[in-house]
Amino acid sequence: MGGMTEAALGVTTGAVARRLGVSPTTVRSWEQRYGIGPEVREGGRHRRWMPGDVAMLEEMCRLTSSGVPPAEAARAAAALRGESGAAVRAASSLPVPADAIAPSGAQRRRLRGGPGGGLPLGEVRQECRGLARAAVRLDGPAMETLLQQTVDAHGLVTAWEEVMAPTLHAVGRKWESTEDRYVEVEHLLSWYVSTVLRRAAVAGPRVSGRAAPVVLACLPGEQHTLPLEALTACLAERGLPARMFGAAVPAEALRAAVGRSGPMAVVLWSQSRSTADSVLARLVASTAFGLKGARTTPLVLLAGPGWSVRSATAGMVRPRGLREALDVISTLYAPSRLTETEPG
Repeated sequence: MGGMTEAALGVTTGAVARRLGVSPTTVRSWEQRYGIGPEVREGGRHRRWMPGDVAMLEEMCRLTSSGVPPAEAARAAAALRGESGAAVRAASSLPVPADAIAPSGAQRRRLRGGPGGGLPLGEVRQECRGLARAAVRLDGPAMETLLQQTVDAHGLVTAWEEVMAPTLHAVGRKWESTEDRYVEVEHLLSWYVSTVLRRAAVAGPRVSGRAAPVVLACLPGEQHTLPLEALTACLAERGLPARMFGAAVPAEALRAAVGRSGPMAVVLWSQSRSTADSVLARLVASTAFGLKGARTTPLVLLAGPGWSVRSATAGMVRPRGLREALDVISTLYAPSRLTETEPG
């Protein structure tokens, strides 16, 4: 009965906004700016959104979340509904480009400007703008879908460097400039980035338990784990063993983990100068393990903007980004170990 009533009478702007996960103001602004309004108004004034109208708005959400600029998305959504009135004439005064409905691979790869949900993005990938809009709307499912599609289409390294990290940085800059506004946006976006990265980390090939792992840890007081989660996922994608210890690992726990794991390399993340502990890094680099007479020490990677150029001493390197860290670690493993897997 409820479905029949909705089909016959339509739903209010507030109801359709709740269904889409956006604010009523957003729905009204789409109508005012792009002409995608309801076909029926109750009493000539109140909006009543019919099933075809709702489908049009759902398409608008889907397209903007995938990075299509709002004006193009509105034309495509209006064409989907197939209106023949004034609204569609306003929204469809220009032909609907085919890639507005299903963006091509070339378009997704193109760097372009345009709205990003009010975040300071600059010139970035189209997927980055779609992710920013979904984040500002607090649209978790759209964020997760777009992030997973980006990883599937472009790989983890490109997804992190050109979509995830720029969006996270833009939210952080907005947070700093608006006196703690957008905190909820940053937290929700971080959650879904972490979700997709951890899913990738456990989906990689199973590596031999005999292979010396890579230990990854944030230094004491350091809470920024996402860059290490990205590196962990990339290592798993390459079939390299990793042990991710997470945020703010105490010094003694870190040294114990290194001594017990016998790692090939240790990645120490520092986001700011206040957490970049060069003394601890040297202690980790000098930690020896293995059989007597054949003891060895790990290579230490000083990762993150907290480390200064002069921080790296003997037994350490300071990679400039995710790609460089991956290349450094990969060279430590013989080709046979890169593909060594446990029997299924």
